[in-house]
Amino acid sequence: MNLHEDLRDRSLIISPQVPRIDALAVLEFKEAMRLACLQPADRIVLDLNAVNFIDSSGLGAIVNSMKLFAVGRPFELCGLQPNVSKVFSLTRMDTIFTIHPNLETALAA
Repeated sequence: MNLHEDLRDRSLIISPQVPRIDALAVLEFKEAMRLACLQPADRIVLDLNAVNFIDSSGLGAIVNSMKLFAVGRPFELCGLQPNVSKVFSLTRMDTIFTIHPNLETALAA
């Protein structure tokens, strides 16, 4: 799984460079996120700007990643494309995650 990682001011920005996080990619995504979450950071911002499709297994992998990061350290999302945003809304996961419209807004928060 191609994840771009960038540490800025104790915030780890993780940007999957894939158009889909689905059942076919979920194992690779989970392992890449597990490794990324080991980095020292006060929070993680998962930038989903390049992702235009996510299914229930992809959503589950994101929830799993949030749990890996540890209690007390925020795990935030940004850049949700309309199809991805719809999945978060329909499953009410938009009430669980802090979601920012874009990376700049997330970093300013």
